[in-house]
Amino acid sequence: SFGAQFAEVRVHADTGEVRVSRMLGVFSCGRIINPNTARSQFLGAMTMGIGMALHEQSVMDERLGMVVNHDLSGYHIPTNADIEDLQAYWIEDEDPCAGPLGARGVGEIGIVGVAAAITNAVYHATGVRVRDLPLTPDKLLR
Repeated sequence: SFGAQFAEVRVHADTGEVRVSRMLGVFSCGRIINPNTARSQFLGAMTMGIGMALHEQSVMDERLGMVVNHDLSGYHIPTNADIEDLQAYWIEDEDPCAGPLGARGVGEIGIVGVAAAITNAVYHATGVRVRDLPLTPDKLLR
């Protein structure tokens, strides 16, 4: 499977907060057997990608060698308030090598380009190139 994601972001000039106001994903994934499930897979993966790009970070206690934020009170993932406008579209293309049904996997491809789309949109908006995820306000305001 193949995909491309496009992100539109808002960056607060004073705080460095980044919000994804719109994200579009287009995927080439062979034959889709269940469109509702495929759409859910794409949107879920794009949501996970937003979390990876903007929120999720494991914090290690160097002295003890343990993860400090080992539960959801400290390890932040996107909530409904973080997800505004996600759109997923796909192109059904014949793939004789994909098996008897012509279907390919759709569970993973939705996350692949999300972080790159967001960091590139932030660069376009601010001129600041961040190469270390998650893209936190302190990295933008340096």
